[in-house]
This record gives sequence, C-alpha cells and structure tokens, in this order.
Amino acid sequence: MIEGRTQPQSARVKGTTTRRALLFAAGAAGLMASSFSKRANALSTRKTDVQEGNMRTGGTITTKDGTQIFYKDWGPKDAQPIVFHHGWPLSSDDWDNQMLFFLASGYRVVAHDRRGHGRSSQVDTGHDMDHYASDASAVAENLDLRNAVHVGHSTGGGEVARYVAKYGQPQGRVAKAVLLASVPPLMVKTESNPGGTPIEVFDGFRKALAANRAQFFLDVPTGPFYGFNRPGAKVSQGIIQNWWRQGMMGSALAHYEGIKAFSETDQTDDLKEITVPTLVMQGDDDQVVPYKDASLLQAKLLKHGTLKVYPGYPHGLMTVHADVINADLLAFIRS
Repeated sequence: MIEGRTQPQSARVKGTTTRRALLFAAGAAGLMASSFSKRANALSTRKTDVQEGNMRTGGTITTKDGTQIFYKDWGPKDAQPIVFHHGWPLSSDDWDNQMLFFLASGYRVVAHDRRGHGRSSQVDTGHDMDHYASDASAVAENLDLRNAVHVGHSTGGGEVARYVAKYGQPQGRVAKAVLLASVPPLMVKTESNPGGTPIEVFDGFRKALAANRAQFFLDVPTGPFYGFNRPGAKVSQGIIQNWWRQGMMGSALAHYEGIKAFSETDQTDDLKEITVPTLVMQGDDDQVVPYKDASLLQAKLLKHGTLKVYPGYPHGLMTVHADVINADLLAFIRS
C-alpha cells in the first residue's frame, strides 16, 4: 500500500475477514484442545475407576468353557437391576430404548450379547438353551446381581425361563420375570403340541440363512418381524437397517444352530418351576411366534403369571410400541 492513500474497501474487508478467520481458527483450536483435554481426563478417570472397581459400565466375562460374553452395565450399582435378554439373531442393542428409559427412571440396567451374537465370541459350540441360560447366570454372578428383574424377548424369553428356573431362583437372585413375545413352551409342531409351527417353516429359515444370510436378514424385519408387511404400516428404514446391522454382527453358525434352540426346546417344565411373579406380554398379530401357542400357554403354566395381550401388535412390539410397553413394564416392576 502506498503511504498516505486510503486502502480500498475490498482490501479492508478482505484483511478484516482474514484476521477474523485467523482469530476464529485460533479460538477454535483452543476450544478443541480444551475439549480433547477434558475428554482425555474423563477417559483416564473412568479407566482408573474401572481398574479400582469403583465403576463398571460394561466389558466381557469369560465363561467356564472359555467363551467371552459381552455385556453392558449402566446406572447406580446399588439400584435394582433390570436385566434384558435379546432375541434371535440380534444383540443387546435391541434393548437400547428400554435401557435408556429405565436408566432415566433410576434403575441399574444390564444386557449381554448371547454367545455367537453381537460382540460375544463366535464360538462353534453351545448354541442351545442350556448354554444360553448358563451364560446369563455367569453374567449375573460376575456382576453379583440380586433382586433383579429379568426381561426376555422371543428367544431371550426362553433364555429367561431357563435361567430363572435353573439358576436365578435357586441362587435367590431374581425378584420378577417378564416374557415378551417369547418362544416357550415349545414352538415346533409335534404330536403333543399340535398347535405349533410346522418344522418345514424352520427348515426354510435355515435354508434362507445358509443361502443368503444378508438378504434373509433384510426380509425378516422388512416383513413380519415388525408388521411392516401389514396394510397401512408405518415403515421405518432405520429400524430395518438396525435389525440387519445387529444380525450381521453375529456368527452365521450361531444363528443357524440357534434356530433349533428356539424352535425345538421344550420349556414346559421351566415355566412350571418359576415361582416369582411373571408378566407375559405379546401382540395378537405376532407373525413370528403365534401368541395362542406361546403367551396364552405360558400364562396357564406359570404359578404367578399375569397376561397382557395387545391387539394388533407385532413380534417386535417393544421397538415399534416402546411407549406403551415401557409404561407397562415400569408399572409391573413397581407393583
């Protein structure tokens, strides 16, 4: 610039803008550095707390046969625990809505990924209801969960029934149970269970899974699981993709062998042995687990069962009708 001349307006604006940009960049860098520092300190503190046993938000436990089971453990450790057991072929993420809801309500919320599912070990053995229940017991013992409410959906309901009957009640750890659109007492059609689903249906599941698991895991949530195949249904692509994401995280072998576990395991005796108050919940438009061969029979076999059937609700009712299901769960737990 020549001395004594006024700088052109465009130059002044450009210079001012540049200076402002530099000042903004410097300020932003400072804020980012401060933010990163705070996050690093928080992570360092959390790591120390976990190491010292002051805080436990999740991790893995190792079962007797060497399987690593991933779990989440959120909330006050002196609060009543609510333990969530997921369905096939999903993971503990399927309970995100309920875990956040009950965490905000003051409860301790726990959920694990079944062996071969989600972030747990993709082992080649133990894909049966006995191992599912044993793994759930290992989590409960490791976290020393007492006075707990165990909530199971679909296959997770079978896991809850076997866990409560075989481990939870004898160990005095369970206060209540919830079977939500659950598979007991027996899904497959037999001479003694004439209202069951024909074995050919489950053979079809196995064939579709082995041929193209990725496509099969799109077809199920797009169609019957959430009732999105019904006229007028409000379809959520996010829910469909989240179902697919969870399924594809797991092992194809665990999912394949799990079909036999959830369809052919007779849990009549498990239901008869449960003595704690148990809430049975299911929609009458469940296209995956027919309610007349599931919840209606569960309520008859349980010693202290309460039945709630929801008109028009699908199999994945706790996702697409979370507001209703959460309120009813809370009322039961508080009762």
